[in-house]
Amino acid sequence: MSENGHDLHAEFPQHRAVLHDLKVENASFRELSARYHEIAQEISRIEAGIEPASDQRLEDLKKHRLQMLDQVSAMIAEKQAA
Repeated sequence: MSENGHDLHAEFPQHRAVLHDLKVENASFRELSARYHEIAQEISRIEAGIEPASDQRLEDLKKHRLQMLDQVSAMIAEKQAA
């Protein structure tokens, strides 16, 4: 899957406004978002054969991406509860 399929707005399309607000207001979210984007791009390059990596490295990156999505989801829920 391309990196665009793993963009935060694609992952959470119903929360576009909340994602925007978090990016504007929350430095921790900005850092998490930037790191998520970097990892998603790296996964995309590996899957496309542009960047070499072991299967274990790819698996580790995908797990990390999922953990980051959990963090984003928690931040969205916290923002909505406020």
